[in-house]
Amino acid sequence: MVTVSGRHRMRSSLRGAGAAAAATALVLVVAGSWFGYQQLAGPSCSGKIQLSLAAAPEIAPAVKGAADQWVADGAAVGGTCIAVNVTSAEAVDVAAAVASKHGATLAGVGQASGTAVTPDVWVPDSSTWLLRLKSGGATAFAPANGASIARSPVVVAVPEPVATRFGWPNKKLSWTDMLRQVTSDKPLRAGIVEPTQDAAGLSGLMSLTAAASNTGNAGTDSSEAMVGALRALATNRSSLRQDLLARFPRSSDPTAIANGLGAAALSEEDVIAYNNTKPPIPLAALYLEPAPMPLDYPFAVLPGIEPAKASAAKVLFELLTTPGFKNRLAAQSLRSPDGNWGDGFKAPQGAPSPANGGASAVPPIGQGGAADLDPIAIQKVTSTWSVATQSGRMLCVIDVSGSMKQPVATANGASREQVTVEAANKGLALFDDSWSIGLWTFSTNLVGSQDYRKMVKIAPLSGNRRALQQGLASIKPSSGNTGLYDTLLAAYKEVQEDWEPGKVNSIVLFTDGKNEDDNGITQKQLIDQLKKIRDPEQPVQVIIIGIGSDVSRAELTPITEVTGGRPFVTVDPSKIGEIFLQAIALRPPAPR
Repeated sequence: MVTVSGRHRMRSSLRGAGAAAAATALVLVVAGSWFGYQQLAGPSCSGKIQLSLAAAPEIAPAVKGAADQWVADGAAVGGTCIAVNVTSAEAVDVAAAVASKHGATLAGVGQASGTAVTPDVWVPDSSTWLLRLKSGGATAFAPANGASIARSPVVVAVPEPVATRFGWPNKKLSWTDMLRQVTSDKPLRAGIVEPTQDAAGLSGLMSLTAAASNTGNAGTDSSEAMVGALRALATNRSSLRQDLLARFPRSSDPTAIANGLGAAALSEEDVIAYNNTKPPIPLAALYLEPAPMPLDYPFAVLPGIEPAKASAAKVLFELLTTPGFKNRLAAQSLRSPDGNWGDGFKAPQGAPSPANGGASAVPPIGQGGAADLDPIAIQKVTSTWSVATQSGRMLCVIDVSGSMKQPVATANGASREQVTVEAANKGLALFDDSWSIGLWTFSTNLVGSQDYRKMVKIAPLSGNRRALQQGLASIKPSSGNTGLYDTLLAAYKEVQEDWEPGKVNSIVLFTDGKNEDDNGITQKQLIDQLKKIRDPEQPVQVIIIGIGSDVSRAELTPITEVTGGRPFVTVDPSKIGEIFLQAIALRPPAPR
């Protein structure tokens, strides 16, 4: 059984009286669709295959109803009886457990609960979880099947009085329209459930940032538009869906509407469930164009389960694709994978469906799932969000050895130094004024016999940003070698000296080579010194970003293991910007 953490959203509590009605509907669903599977049920079966399945809370009742019906009808495979244990589990909790098991790291996802175990079959709300695990380092993570068993479009939920001002329900709106509303001089109060922990929030964020990236065509700097959108959402972000929903206006009073939450990316099912509670101000579901990634509920058979369980899972999946299951989904306000809905589904006003002439607004079956998602784009958005919305204290240390003069073929001939400085500048634009950042450079004998130069002292960006920009602009490669070990030890002591509580205190060091300082300390001496001076109560994380083919991961890994960090190595220096964002985003939560 997968333990569900109370720190995440609890969709079931939204339903109130609607939950009882849905449960009644489940009981009344006819069982005719099961007759075709009677040959699988052995009245004289023996033994028992215990199949565990963890499903997103909103779809769990439908899956459990179908599984219970199958078991009641005598579920068996190969003469062995089958028992199915369906549990309701937030996707982020299962993802944390799977990540822990497979050695993956997911931006914004905390540690797995000590009691959490991975199920045999997982039905998260979105295929993005499977892709994030794979791109997060779980290279051996290869779940079977992964086909969608349900769908819920991602919408922008807006209080109806506010939506009517936008022209709802008659006017078609785009994500560019929403971007203007969110970043205007008098912005709409938009919120989001942490997109690193919530698939609907991630989908909405990807659509909004895609709209921001296109604003350059209108003469606006796209990076500024993106940062503006991220900051606007971050102001009203929440890790709890219930908390976010509680911010919508609870009174028709104009002041309450003006001060309440004005928009949030949610699933269609969330909006239906919220409105079923009969709130004073219902939510309108805006189906913005282009349509964002829907929640697609993949049926993922996790790797490592025994063959008998895999056979049972295969039959269970077949049961979850029958016409009768579509009606079970409808009782939970969910659609079937093709975008259609079953009997009793109460669609929000303006909801597209192939059944009512809206086929162009609903991707056909087979689209919108894992095969159509870009893991690099997902990783970039989650990393950018994490960097733009968190605070920290960091010393940036940049290699200026002679090898940094080398041109980068994939960067129009710019040098390694230039692409590194450009990445640092772009990262600096994402950090808000609550960050404290300093800047060093290093080579060998850079200041007399000292391998490093202290360019900008670590200080809040509110008064330090201009100095950092000027410092980065002045960086030029030297003719020296790479004095890595002496510099790293000095940088560690510098960050440790004025350690700040409540923030992640870290060093991010860029280098394109191995340690080449014959007069400096050895790797063993560096590690011994770090072990001696480190303080578990005041940790300093070291992240080393290696650029080019001359970097030795084997040399860097033992160093970062001591400090709780990680080396990132890219052979192509033009990718340094993406690596920088990824490295910052994967930092641990700040100690308190």
